[in-house]
Amino acid sequence: MPYFESGDDRELKVDLMLKRSQGKKKILTAINYKERVFVLTPKQLHYYEGTTEKRGKIKGTVELIKVKAVEAVDVQAFDKPHCFQVVYHEYILYIIANNEAQKSDWIEAIQEECRKNKFLLSYFHSGAYMNNQWTCCSKSEKQGSGCQETFISLEKKGTDFSDKPLPPLPGNTASEGPNVVALYSFRGQETDDLSFEKGDEFTILKSEGEHWCLAKDKYGRTGYIPVNYVRQKGGLGTEVWYFGDIMRHVAEEMLLREGKEGTFLVRNSSKDGLYTLSLLHGDNVKHYHIKPDENHFYKISTRHCFPTIPELIEYHKLNSGGLVTRLRQPPASGATPPTVGLGHDKWEIDRSEIHLGNEIGSGQFGRVFRGVWKGSIEVAVKMMKPGTMSEEDFIEEAKVMKLFHHPNLVQLYGVCSKKPIYIVTEFVPNGCLLNYLRKKREMVLRKISVTAEMVIHIASAMAYLESKNFIHRDLAARNCLVGFNNMVKVCDFGLSRFVIDDEYTASEGTKFPIKWAAPEVIMYSKFSSKSDIWAYGILMWEVFSAGASPYPAMGNSQVVNYIMSGERLGKPGNCPPGIYDVMESCWCQDADLRPTFGKIFRKLKAMLGEDYADTFE
Repeated sequence: MPYFESGDDRELKVDLMLKRSQGKKKILTAINYKERVFVLTPKQLHYYEGTTEKRGKIKGTVELIKVKAVEAVDVQAFDKPHCFQVVYHEYILYIIANNEAQKSDWIEAIQEECRKNKFLLSYFHSGAYMNNQWTCCSKSEKQGSGCQETFISLEKKGTDFSDKPLPPLPGNTASEGPNVVALYSFRGQETDDLSFEKGDEFTILKSEGEHWCLAKDKYGRTGYIPVNYVRQKGGLGTEVWYFGDIMRHVAEEMLLREGKEGTFLVRNSSKDGLYTLSLLHGDNVKHYHIKPDENHFYKISTRHCFPTIPELIEYHKLNSGGLVTRLRQPPASGATPPTVGLGHDKWEIDRSEIHLGNEIGSGQFGRVFRGVWKGSIEVAVKMMKPGTMSEEDFIEEAKVMKLFHHPNLVQLYGVCSKKPIYIVTEFVPNGCLLNYLRKKREMVLRKISVTAEMVIHIASAMAYLESKNFIHRDLAARNCLVGFNNMVKVCDFGLSRFVIDDEYTASEGTKFPIKWAAPEVIMYSKFSSKSDIWAYGILMWEVFSAGASPYPAMGNSQVVNYIMSGERLGKPGNCPPGIYDVMESCWCQDADLRPTFGKIFRKLKAMLGEDYADTFE
C-alpha cells in the first residue's frame, strides 16, 4: 500500500471489512455488522462509510496510543471466520476480514504501530463475552484478566511449554493452600535454595525478581525456587502430555523417536483457539484437532464431548473412541531448562567450584571448555584471553545480561572475575550451529522443516533481545549453538562490544565479519537492531545453504562493492521462495525499511505453521 501523505497522516493500510457494533450508545442495542472502510495511520485507526474508491462519512476513530491488545478471535465466538479484535479503553472493536491473509496483515500492522504502548495487556480473551461469561474460558468477570497470552507477552517470554502465568504474588504472607506445581525436579546448590521433585506443590510467599521466588512446600520448608520450573495449578502447562507451541514436524519426530504405539501429546494448533492431539500409530503420526463446541465442551468427535481437555484425554486413554488407537503415554519431555543463574542471588562463581573438562571450542574471545559446577551441574566455561576485552565494562554489562532468559538464548550463569575471566553458561550438547549444519548437510538440505524451525528459533530469541533494546552485534551461525531436538540457541550476544582488538572493530580489518555487516555498519560503524536484522538475513542464508560461506570467492572489499551496488546473495537451491522473500527484506539498503524481529518471527510462524489435522465428525 503506498503512502498517500507524509508524517503521521500517511495511510499505512486501507481495506473494506466488516465491523461488529460495539453497543456503546444504548443499553439495549441490536448486534449488527456493517461494511466499513478501515484506514490505518501511524497514530489512528479510522473507519468510514462508503467504499475504498469513494469514502463517505467517518464513523469512528481509535487512538492507537490507547490500544491495549490486537489479537485474533476464535471462529466460534461469532460463528464468523477471519475475525480480530482491537482492545482499547474498556471497549473491544471486532473486525471481520475477508480472508485469513488479510486478517494476519492487519493484526501485524496494528501491532507494529502499538508495540511501544505503555499499557499493553499480557493476556486477552480469544472469545466473546456472551450470556455473562467468556466463550473462550467460561470466566464470568467481564473486565478480568484474559486466558491467552498476547503477542507482546509471547515476544518477551519466547516459546514456552506453559499456558498459564504464575498466580499473583501476595505480600509477605502465604496464600491459602499450594498454588503452583513443579514441572521439573530441582537440586538446590545454595543453602537458601529449596530442592524439590517433579510434581511437588508449593505456596508462593515472595517474589525475588523476575526469575526466582521464595516458596513453602507441603512440609513447611521454605527456600528459593526458579520460577521457570513451576506453573500455576490447574493449567494445561502442568500436564505431562502438553507440549505447548511445538510445530507439527517436531511433534512427529518426537513421537517417531519414542517408537511406542499410542504415544501422544497435545500441542497448540496453528489455528487460533484450537489444540491438536498428535498420536503415534504404527509408523505414522495422526493429528486430530481438539475443538470447543457451542456449549464450550471439548471434542475430537461429536460423539464424545467433555468439559475439559484433561477429561477428554483420560477418556481416550481407556477408549479409542474413533481414534486409530487409544492413548497410552506421552513422550519423554527432553532436557530440563536452565535456571536464571545458579542461585537466586548468585553472580560471582568461585573458580574452585568448577571442574574443567575437555576443550570444546575456541575463537576470537578465548577458549571454551566443558565443565561441571559443584560436581553436579554441567556448564560451559569460556576462558577469556587476557587483553582481548574491556573486562570491567563487560562484567557490569554481564550483570544485566544474566537476567535475560529465553529458551533460544544460551543462559548466562555468572562469571569468575579473577583473571583470566571465566564466563559460565549453560552447556548446549550439539555445539556450534555452523559445524552442525556442515556435519548434517544431507539432512539439512533434505528436511526443510528442520531448517525452517531453526531460523524461527533464532528469530524468537532476537525478538526477545529486541524487546529488551539489546543489540547482538555479531549474529551469525558461528555464534549459535544446537541443543536437543535441533533446538537452536543464540550465544555471545553483545560480546563484540567489549573487544579491544582494533582489527575486529575496524571496517578495514580482515577479522571484522564484513560478510554479515549491514551497509551502515561498514560505512559508519552504526550498530542497531536493524543491523542485527541484516545479519539475520545472512544467517538464514547460511542455514538454508547447509553452512556454506556467504559470498564465496569474494574478499572483503569485493563484498562491500557488491552490496553497495545493490547486489544480494541469491536464493539457496532448496529454500522456499517465501522464506527467501524474508531474507531479502532483511537486506534493504535503507535500515528503516527492514522489518523488526517480532514481525519476522510472526511471519515465519504463520508461513511454516500450517497444521492439517485428521479431524473427523
